[in-house]
Amino acid sequence: MKQKVYDFLNSQNINFDVKDHEAVYTMEEMQTAGLDKLGTICKNLFIRDQKGKKHFLITADDATHINLKDVGVKLEAGKVSFASAERLEKYLGVTTGCVSPLGILNDAEHAVTVVLDKKLVGIDRLGVHPNDNTSTLFLPFDSLVKAIEAVGNDYIIVDFES
Repeated sequence: MKQKVYDFLNSQNINFDVKDHEAVYTMEEMQTAGLDKLGTICKNLFIRDQKGKKHFLITADDATHINLKDVGVKLEAGKVSFASAERLEKYLGVTTGCVSPLGILNDAEHAVTVVLDKKLVGIDRLGVHPNDNTSTLFLPFDSLVKAIEAVGNDYIIVDFES
């Protein structure tokens, strides 16, 4: 799974660094592993609208407070909630704890809209999983956007704190 991500990024001439580590499932575990000292660690939330027709993958700064009620309004999606583990596997091909914006590599239908936190714009070292929580890869925000555009999924940048 990791190799698919690395091969894709290399095929797009996107530079990145990788730090391998024990499996981490929470932001606290990522901090304990010292990953926050290597760059801005991103949290990722996979959500859906109430009807289950629209799916969103939120990638945000670890410090950003995300209120699902506000997110539904900002995304013009009505009431939203966390998507199930089954939907996570179906749309992104990953399991809980491995959610990453790079999961869209497994979204053949381009059904998932990527939602990027405005606080991430311009950051040189964003830390995200390569669809596997035993590694974290670091790349610039602009490179992440380039990867999303190359895959073909829609994305938007949202200010979660306004």
